[in-house]
Amino acid sequence: MATVEIYSVPACAYCVRAKQLLAGKNIPYTEYDCSVDEAALARVRSLTTRKTFPQIFIEGESIGGFDELSKLDREGALDRLSGTAEAKR
Repeated sequence: MATVEIYSVPACAYCVRAKQLLAGKNIPYTEYDCSVDEAALARVRSLTTRKTFPQIFIEGESIGGFDELSKLDREGALDRLSGTAEAKR
């Protein structure tokens, strides 16, 4: 199973939806709350120029935010990237 990280902030509807999508597909993830974790905020800022949340990484590669995550899911690529396609076999 791939490593999935989500950098989020509270009261962010897109953050909630991204976490719901991942949980609904049984894709484990590590969440970093950038509102209280200054090191996580600095880390995500060093990894991407995007300023919005959530910021999602699969195997250390930025895939973007909720819109991009949702698109990967619709295209069937999320299962493959996250490693859940192999786990379902």
